[in-house]
Amino acid sequence: MLQQKHLSTISKDQTIKDTQYLHTLIAEGEHQQQDFKFIISDARKIARSLSAFANTDGGRLLIGVKDNRNIAGIRNEEEIYMIEAAATHYCTPKIEFEARPHSIEGRQVLEIIVPPSKDRPVYAIDEEKKAWAYVRVHDENILASPVHLRAWKGKTRAIGELITLSSTEQLLMTKLQTHEPVNLNKFYKEAQISRHTALKLFAQFVQLGIMKPYYHKMQWLYIQE
Repeated sequence: MLQQKHLSTISKDQTIKDTQYLHTLIAEGEHQQQDFKFIISDARKIARSLSAFANTDGGRLLIGVKDNRNIAGIRNEEEIYMIEAAATHYCTPKIEFEARPHSIEGRQVLEIIVPPSKDRPVYAIDEEKKAWAYVRVHDENILASPVHLRAWKGKTRAIGELITLSSTEQLLMTKLQTHEPVNLNKFYKEAQISRHTALKLFAQFVQLGIMKPYYHKMQWLYIQE
């Protein structure tokens, strides 16, 4: 799993390349596929970031970079092993990642590259040993919705099954075509169906690429894909 170079064995040429490369990355700031971490003091917290990247589009952690983009550098190589602990002991299933050390301005920065998982959901284990799945939204790690979880775990319906729409499916399609976000709880009440049935329908629409989750004002809504 752990692909790394010893932090002290970086050539001068590599240092120049690293400086240019890292300045480019840091200038981007934090976004959906990049997060800065000043230090790593809790493997469980890092597990949330790993879960979010793995469950979304993948991404990178730059360890030793502050939120304000200042380069502090990592304290020691123990941080690498805390990340490995986060990926193997506090993420389930375990996360594969690549660790790349870089030298910049006399400091060491560790780049952790996390690919999107093919085995979603990836859960992060908290202090109470509870498992939570996260997704990356802009520069935040957000708890995945029940629709995410069901869409990841469920079996995709054949597209042909939606050629003849039920009245409930037609209602959802009509709402999506207005380009207004749809709220799961409001929808199942309006459609006079159970929340479980609505959840199943929303997950199927997400699986088929008809609609997608949209995080707005601390809640999950759904819009046309």
